[in-house]
Amino acid sequence: MPVFSILFLAGFLAFCVSTPALAQEIEVDLELALAADGSGSIDDEELAMQRAGYAAAITDPEILGLIAGGLTGKIALAYIEWGAPTSQHIIVDWTVIDGPDSAAAFADALRTRPRAAYGYNSISEVLAFSAQTMQSNGIAGLRQIIDVSGDGPNIGGRPLDSVRQVLLDLGMTINALVVASANGGVNGPGGLPLAQYYEQYVIGGPGAFAVVAEGREKFAEAIRRKMILEIAEGVHGTETADEALALARRLGQAR
Repeated sequence: MPVFSILFLAGFLAFCVSTPALAQEIEVDLELALAADGSGSIDDEELAMQRAGYAAAITDPEILGLIAGGLTGKIALAYIEWGAPTSQHIIVDWTVIDGPDSAAAFADALRTRPRAAYGYNSISEVLAFSAQTMQSNGIAGLRQIIDVSGDGPNIGGRPLDSVRQVLLDLGMTINALVVASANGGVNGPGGLPLAQYYEQYVIGGPGAFAVVAEGREKFAEAIRRKMILEIAEGVHGTETADEALALARRLGQAR
């Protein structure tokens, strides 16, 4: 491992270990950091569409049914938008979702907060930023997932492989929502298809997976499907997408 990577690993782990635990951490079934692409390739209309998709997902009756059916009946969410290596911004801070009211409050805040990110696609820095907020949020989740969406490969910041490995060593899971452009969009290094790039170099940890949104118009449904899979796997232990979706429908109808 390069010296730079060793120093980063040591420093980041020291931060995580030295961060004081609160006297009474809130226990939830899942901590989920939603790290959404707010880079220069996302115009204001697309940004609003993304946020609307996340807001619709967290207030969806099937998703709320999954949350209510967990061990604690709660999950914790934060919404982060990101761009350049120096541009990571908490749009909605860590919030415990335990029913329709808290979900609606999160969704309303998400729709109305101003955009803040600038520049281009430092996946490595938003992963590090998301992990740090998760380690110091005063919440104890049975699982910790960073859910990163993007329409391009990593640009700038610390080495992605080093940051990714630190998070995996901490027991976190990294999932991805790959936003595919209608005209083919941006590929990874060497012309690697973007979905394959995320699968090989971004996601990792227990149960990690990537979902592809085929264009912005498919974004909302891709978000909903991915959140169902994340909550069902982390809270209910489902093993397949069909199991997760069937469980979400049953619990949503029972609410």
